[in-house]
Amino acid sequence: MKVRETKYGNYKEILKYPDHHVGIAVMVSDTGVTANADGKKIVPAGTLVGGLSAGKVTKVNGSGTEGVLLSDTDVTYGDAPATMIVHGFIDKSKIPEQPSSSASTALNMIQFL
Repeated sequence: MKVRETKYGNYKEILKYPDHHVGIAVMVSDTGVTANADGKKIVPAGTLVGGLSAGKVTKVNGSGTEGVLLSDTDVTYGDAPATMIVHGFIDKSKIPEQPSSSASTALNMIQFL
């Protein structure tokens, strides 16, 4: 039997108005995610993602963008479940990469403030 120990840190709030949002459950792919100095593969909160029709979401910043990851997601040991925001208000100062104009157009129910 394999045991994993996980240490949780502070939660990063990316929502501008936390009481007004809609999120859906997704699987985040570990494809293309590089490990940090600690050997962990973390997809940060606020990452723009897409590819839900393929079954798993990956980082996308363009016309194929479908949502924004609500929280940091650890994909060190493979694909992991997460929440993708599809409607709401996102604080632009707290996301790792600003949305391109085509991503902003694709995310017509998300406002970046």
